[in-house]
Amino acid sequence: MPFQVLKNVDEGIFGAIYPSKAKSKECPFLPAQLILSSGETFPGFAPQWQEGVYFGETVFATGMTGYVESLTDPSYAGQILTFTYPLIGNYGVPGPEKWESGCIQAAGVVTGHVSAVASHWDSEKSFLAWLQEYKIPLITGVDTRELTKRLRKSGVALGAIVVSGGKPHKFQNPNDTHLVAKVSLPQREVLKRGKKKVIAVDCGMKQNIARCLSEFDVELIRVPYNYDYTREEFDGLFLSNGPGDPTMCKETITILQKALKLKRPVFGICLGAQILALAIGSKTYKLKFGHRGQNHPCMDLREKKCLLTSQNHGYAIDEKSLPKDWKVMFRSLNDNSVEGIEHRTLPYFAVQFHPEAHPGPTDANYLFKKFYESM
Repeated sequence: MPFQVLKNVDEGIFGAIYPSKAKSKECPFLPAQLILSSGETFPGFAPQWQEGVYFGETVFATGMTGYVESLTDPSYAGQILTFTYPLIGNYGVPGPEKWESGCIQAAGVVTGHVSAVASHWDSEKSFLAWLQEYKIPLITGVDTRELTKRLRKSGVALGAIVVSGGKPHKFQNPNDTHLVAKVSLPQREVLKRGKKKVIAVDCGMKQNIARCLSEFDVELIRVPYNYDYTREEFDGLFLSNGPGDPTMCKETITILQKALKLKRPVFGICLGAQILALAIGSKTYKLKFGHRGQNHPCMDLREKKCLLTSQNHGYAIDEKSLPKDWKVMFRSLNDNSVEGIEHRTLPYFAVQFHPEAHPGPTDANYLFKKFYESM
């Protein structure tokens, strides 16, 4: 059992990644615990710079790579992210131009093993140095397989990373706060000039979405979640991904309801799909353990073909609540949940997965083209 292996800092993973310090008092890790609100405790180790208690919603992601993209994805705001792949950090961290936002967004990180050495030509710093720079708590040496089995069986749980004798008095639920308001950009900005004018509502928009939209001849204007873009002329409306409970986005939903009356093309991704569903009178619900990771199979119900998709969402659209003039566009082949919706006659559609993430690697590229051609 990992707990038995990690009783002594002289043994286990730290002896492998810090061979010169493993048997000395200079080992840069201290005993720590991940404590869930349900009472389960998972022992591990945390860097010495960490002190006290760090809160978040404990979730897991199944990708073998992409830890940099995941941690900088604003959709992970408020969440303690557990990586199921056993070794994280081995290829280091590239420069910010490769990130999905300007900083680490997750509330904490849980790993089985962590590499102190970065082995990649594109790496600018080690994984551990990166976490310390942004003061993001880490607990490593955790039995992530057992933790993931628990989250799959009982659902995601509020958690606390506890170090230096700390103790959680009351668990904090990030979904009770308006996380989108924290990650959205502060003011309107023009990202690109072009022929067609696209308003991109930033609820925590990933950089690669902006890159994909910019491949077309569009004037791309990025606006805050509560910006009333209906006062402007535009050819298409894009609704971005983002963190938290979609019902918190009341201002975003109200503005969208006004925009839908204009009957201009609308394309949403992830949280954008949930916001679109709420704007048309549908309902959303919280998934038991969410969809996070790569290579999730989804069926395009129109084309009758399967796509490999990248996903990161904890909420889904209630199919039974869809209005009669809307239909399911994509469906998850893992749990049969709704992965996309579209209007039966108007150019409105949205997907739960991330077509910009290229896990296929280009399975879902055609959705951006579909949006552009609808304008």
